[in-house]
Amino acid sequence: MSATMTKGFHHVAMKVADLDKSIAFYAAIGMPVTAAWGEGDGRAVMIDCGNGNSLELFAGGAAGEKPVGFVTHFAFRVADTAACLKAAVAAGAVVTTDVKTLTIPSKPKEIPVCLAFCKGPDGEIIEFFQEL
Repeated sequence: MSATMTKGFHHVAMKVADLDKSIAFYAAIGMPVTAAWGEGDGRAVMIDCGNGNSLELFAGGAAGEKPVGFVTHFAFRVADTAACLKAAVAAGAVVTTDVKTLTIPSKPKEIPVCLAFCKGPDGEIIEFFQEL
């Protein structure tokens, strides 16, 4: 994939055992919640890491030490989800979620997006994330 196709990371996502504790920790180091949605183990938040980069936290993670590789996926901010997925597939990626448009029911405002997921060469889950 050409380096010019991506605009950088959009977010890295992970499941956490105690979402409220994680929110408090990141807020304490200057990373506020910018979006939140869901309930119970379906709760999730976006944490502002600066310069348009985010950390997405999901409730429902297991307690205790995490093995290497506990991050669920990473996302690239892109201008054209379909073109990026096509280039990734051409380079050998396996599609896990084809291109789709949806609206994340976030607060304080909904987030319309076009996204797709694929497995990279080492099985890592890559998301192409286009805000609409």
